[in-house]
Amino acid sequence: MYFRRVKCAMKKQVTIKDIAEKLGLSVSTVSRALKDHPDISLKTRQAVKELAQLLGYKPNRIALNLKNSKTNTIGLLIPETQHYFFSTIINGIEEVAYENNYNVMVFQSNESYMREVLNTQALLSNRVDGILASFSKETHDFSHFQQIIDNEIPLVFYDRINKELHADTVCVDDYHGAFQAVSHLIEKGCRRIAIYSAPQHLLIGQNRLKGYKDALEKYGMPYTKDLVYSCDTYQDSIKISRSILKKKDRPDGIFTVNDMTALGTMKTARLLKINIPEELKIVGFENSLSSSICDPELTTVDQFGFEMGKTATKILLRRIQSDVFDYTPEHILIKTHLIERGTS
Repeated sequence: MYFRRVKCAMKKQVTIKDIAEKLGLSVSTVSRALKDHPDISLKTRQAVKELAQLLGYKPNRIALNLKNSKTNTIGLLIPETQHYFFSTIINGIEEVAYENNYNVMVFQSNESYMREVLNTQALLSNRVDGILASFSKETHDFSHFQQIIDNEIPLVFYDRINKELHADTVCVDDYHGAFQAVSHLIEKGCRRIAIYSAPQHLLIGQNRLKGYKDALEKYGMPYTKDLVYSCDTYQDSIKISRSILKKKDRPDGIFTVNDMTALGTMKTARLLKINIPEELKIVGFENSLSSSICDPELTTVDQFGFEMGKTATKILLRRIQSDVFDYTPEHILIKTHLIERGTS
């Protein structure tokens, strides 16, 4: 096959992804074609090999070494370790890993994109057998994760996921959890409900906002942008709530993206002498330890972090042990459960 205008000289090393994009094929198809897999037609195999030769493609030695030399170590990329939800995920991951004689190498991005990229390079250098990842709030460019995939290292996203990459995903049913929470507030008599939301470039932010909107629509209540606030930390909640709760038309119900944000709202309401739940009802999302020891106890949505960690690790170990990279990624959704307590 003859390829026109192919640039043989490239500044960066040619990858399987480059070949796949030029031929309009999937990365897994190109990978199998280069290995003369019988499931790939002869015509496609010839096209892939010819273009690979023209582009100067060379198999990645790091990937070959990783595939041929197991370390019994999996890498874990986590946004922050101080968050209760992520700590429960780590517990689930470690339980399954240690049961299967695997060590866990933990790296925290602290919600920094650059730190996340450096962490990824460190995991590659340490020759881990597979990687579990939840990316930072700052991450918009996923090329460092594509590098993991190009090296044929199994990758599983958990909680914060990207379905556009060749990777398995495990996350909670954020839409259903938000729908439950807002429906509960409406059924408890709330008529002006605010949402403290996660960033909208994250799927968890998009899905929880959609659940919020659909619950309002179900009960015939209007949706207004004035009640949607970008707020997902304890500190931001205190700052924002000081303004919101002083308004004459203040909300009578607030649904927050996590429990710490809810606790910030509760603290501010207490300072402003607003009674919970009589004047303001609040629902969090997490079921953290703090939710059951605050006063009043926090109504929240349990997202089962421990189970998420276990599920993600089982999938990753299965991919590592199968040693087959041309699989169809799984996308697992974990159901939520509303826990009604004193704030509603």
